[in-house]
Amino acid sequence: MSVKTGIDQKRYQAFLKGRQPVRPWFKNSVRAFFTGGAICLVGQGIQEVIVHYYHISEKMAGNPTVAILVMLSALFTGLGVYDKFGQWAGAGSAVPVTGFANSIASAALEHKTEGYVMGVGSNMFKVAGPVIVFGVVAAFAVGLIRYLLTHV
Repeated sequence: MSVKTGIDQKRYQAFLKGRQPVRPWFKNSVRAFFTGGAICLVGQGIQEVIVHYYHISEKMAGNPTVAILVMLSALFTGLGVYDKFGQWAGAGSAVPVTGFANSIASAALEHKTEGYVMGVGSNMFKVAGPVIVFGVVAAFAVGLIRYLLTHV
């Protein structure tokens, strides 16, 4: 009986393989590369404006630049633009910080009918929570290693 199941499984896998659409991986990769780069270029432009308009260092301009990118991503997610852009751009829209903001805003919008506390507040960090925890723990570990290397 197990031999027949194995044969049926192989035939079924062959059947599925013949029915799967061909994925344009090269076109998707190029599109993701250029759209991710375009998002980073916009971020660099925002940072340059902040540096030159407010006369602060590039290092200090990083935080407001990220905040503006996150705000724009959340705004475009709320308007339904970022999701359409994400479908077209693929991973190029998911990798930069804007993809992270999109995941938080999408979860918040999805659960807004459940109320602001139990819906939006408790569900918007389901995706972002592990990322935030990993970021904090990784930053602590790197800071600790740097401190030990410079002070020991």
